[in-house]
Amino acid sequence: MTTESAIGDGVTKNVNVPPELPENHRFLEPEKAVKTITDMAIWEKSEAYMEYTGFIATLNEAIKAKPLTVDCKISDNVKRLVNMLELIERMIDDFPPIEQPQRFGNVAFRSWLSKLKANSTLYLQEALHPRIHLAIPEVKVYLEESFGNATRIDYGTGHEMAFTMFLCCLFKVGNLSPEDNVAVVFIVFTKYLSIVRKLQKTYRMEPAGSHGVWSLDDYQFIPFIWGSSQLIDQPRIYPPAKFLEDDIIEKYHTEYIFISCIKHIKEVKKGPFAEHSNQLWSISAVGSWTKINQGLIKMYKKEVLAKFPVVQHVLFGSLLPIRRFPLNH
Repeated sequence: MTTESAIGDGVTKNVNVPPELPENHRFLEPEKAVKTITDMAIWEKSEAYMEYTGFIATLNEAIKAKPLTVDCKISDNVKRLVNMLELIERMIDDFPPIEQPQRFGNVAFRSWLSKLKANSTLYLQEALHPRIHLAIPEVKVYLEESFGNATRIDYGTGHEMAFTMFLCCLFKVGNLSPEDNVAVVFIVFTKYLSIVRKLQKTYRMEPAGSHGVWSLDDYQFIPFIWGSSQLIDQPRIYPPAKFLEDDIIEKYHTEYIFISCIKHIKEVKKGPFAEHSNQLWSISAVGSWTKINQGLIKMYKKEVLAKFPVVQHVLFGSLLPIRRFPLNH
C-alpha cells in the first residue's frame, strides 16, 4: 500500500511532506523483505541496516557517562510520545490475565494487542506533529510490532528492534531532532522498557526464538548497549564486576539502565546468576565499561542483526529501505 500525497492533477505541491524529506517522497506500508538466508547479504548492505546501526551508535554516544537523573531537554514532541506510551501501558489493566490451563502465554494478551492495533492511528495522530501525519501508515506498523507476537504470545529482540526502528523513523521525518537524543533514551525508551516488562510479567510471555546461548537476557538487548555507555567513566561502578553486587544494584538502579536490567533479572530469575545469565556474568570480568560497550555493539550485530530468525521479521518501507546503501553517501 502506498500513501499518495498528490491532489487532483498530481502537480499540486505537497505541503504535508516534512522538510527533512524530498517534496515527492512517498510513504510506504513497511513489508518483510528478507525471505531466505541468501537475502541476509542484501540486508547487511542495505540503507535500513546502515541507518539502524548508525542510530543506535548516535544515541549510544549521546548518553555516554550520563546518569538517568541528568537534566536533559524534554521537548513537546517527546512529552506527547511519553503520553501515548503511558496510555498504552494503562490499557494493560483493562485486559487482566484470564484463567487458562497452560501456565505461559496468557491469551488476554491478544485482546490487549488487538486494541492497540485498532487504535494505533488515533494514538499517533495525537502523539505526532500534524505535518508528520502523512507518515503514520508507515511508522504505525513498527509501533504495532514493538510489543510481541499475538499468535505465539512471545516477545524478543525482534520486537525491541521494531520499537527502535519506530524511533529512528521519527527522527528521519523530523518529529524528533538531535537535541532530543538523550530524552529519547532516558525517557521514551525507558518507558517502553517498563511497558514490555509489565506485559512479560502480566501475560507470562515466552521469550521469542532461541534465547540462552546467543543472548544476554531472555527478552532485551539494546538496554545493555545504551546502559553500558552510561557507565563509561563512572568511578562508582568500577571495576564493572561491581554491577553484580546487591548494594550497588539497590543504590544505582534508578540512575543507570544497565543496573536496572540486572535488578530486573535478579527479581525474575532464581538460582546463581552465573548459571541463569552466563553471558552477563562473563561480561563482569571485562576490565572497562568502554570495552564492554564496544563488545556489546559487536555482539548485537553478530548475535541479533546477523540472525535470520530475527531479520526475517524486519519491516522495510520508504524510511528504512532494503535498497543498497549508496557507497558515496
